[in-house]
Amino acid sequence: MATYTALTTLNGKAAATSLGEAMENMTSEPTGVGVFEVEDGSGFWEVGGYFTEMPDVTELALLETMSGAKPFVVSEVPDVDWVAHVRRELSPVKAGRFYVYGTHDADTVPEDSIPLLIDAAMAFGTGHHGTTLGCLKALDGLASGGFVGKNVADIGCGTAVLAMAAARIWPNRVMASDIDQVAVDVAMTNVRSNDLLEQVQCVEAAGFNHPTLVAKAPYDLVFANILKGPLIGLAPDMKANIQAGGYAILSGILNEQADSVVDVYAQNEFNLISRTEIVEWTTLLLQKKG
Repeated sequence: MATYTALTTLNGKAAATSLGEAMENMTSEPTGVGVFEVEDGSGFWEVGGYFTEMPDVTELALLETMSGAKPFVVSEVPDVDWVAHVRRELSPVKAGRFYVYGTHDADTVPEDSIPLLIDAAMAFGTGHHGTTLGCLKALDGLASGGFVGKNVADIGCGTAVLAMAAARIWPNRVMASDIDQVAVDVAMTNVRSNDLLEQVQCVEAAGFNHPTLVAKAPYDLVFANILKGPLIGLAPDMKANIQAGGYAILSGILNEQADSVVDVYAQNEFNLISRTEIVEWTTLLLQKKG
């Protein structure tokens, strides 16, 4: 059965939220409505509805006029088993000593690698994206240089691939957090599949805002593979929760955004150690001044 999406953008959170609420009351009722900020600093928000039948274009036109939104783009979504599709399309990824794979590629794991099992799921971080790959390579480089993480946190963990990578090479307990409970549930499933329940603890939290995260601080290594805006907002908390001489591995940063992130973290007592570009994404390795 075909499904449909109707997407638009408009300026301002309040207007976007109001439009999303209005879409929920459409005559052709959507199965779901999403309201998301466009993470480019423009102030624009995206509003989308998902429908099991063609939405009323006249009603959509009225809503866009009332809210000052751009014209809705209505698209038919093909009936595809997306998880099966992703499993077919995603090949294993090697990042230094780490090998990220799905169960369908279990027989390809090299003997000299550290395996990380990540199956297709509703969370970010399979190793194929330049940001996750950059973080894994930065971790591999740190470990190869002799660093041993004794107290590690993965903020905005998604699939928890970075937390699990750290837990694989160091015997200490690793904290993983995400603001979204769906991601936390996916992370827990992956942690269980990799037999790391004793080493990786997953919690729902915005940044470091969780009693357990605060209690375990200061950390000697923190991953944050999120986006430029949240990374900049997180800088003071990074300063407060990473020990002197400790490291931060940051990604989710477009290449042209990297300098501004480095500048903000420099103001919060972090020195740039290295930066790596993979296609359009930059990963930063920073060290807090000792």
